[in-house]
Amino acid sequence: MSDRPWRLAGALCGVVVLFDQISKAAIEANLVPGEQVDALGPLVLTNTHNSGVAFGLAGGGGAAVIASTLAALGLIVYLFWRNPCRPAMWVAVGLLAGGALGNLADRVRDGAVTDFIDLPLWPAFNLADIAITAGVGVLAWVYLRDPADG
Repeated sequence: MSDRPWRLAGALCGVVVLFDQISKAAIEANLVPGEQVDALGPLVLTNTHNSGVAFGLAGGGGAAVIASTLAALGLIVYLFWRNPCRPAMWVAVGLLAGGALGNLADRVRDGAVTDFIDLPLWPAFNLADIAITAGVGVLAWVYLRDPADG
């Protein structure tokens, strides 16, 4: 069996973590917490910190949120291990793992995730959150397209 899907997933994961961490560092360096800057149209850049999971749920979860993240990463790796050559599976895994690791790095380092993209009627989020959401979408597409291995 080829290790190419693993290498591709790992590379995508690394790119997601890199861009996520660079973008968060830029926000932290240029905006004080709570500051908001109009960017483009309805897009506002802000510097906010989320100690919970998506949309601030389970705020202050600490070790439980970290443990849940590690469990989710384990599940993702297991699904990939079962059939790494499944079309587009490496994309889903790379996005999901990269997003999870980007936010996990924040949690371990700072105790909270830095969110900075603020759109009307939606909680602030970051590039890792976008990668996770896209990864879930690709994973659903992979399994809905060919549910035989699900």
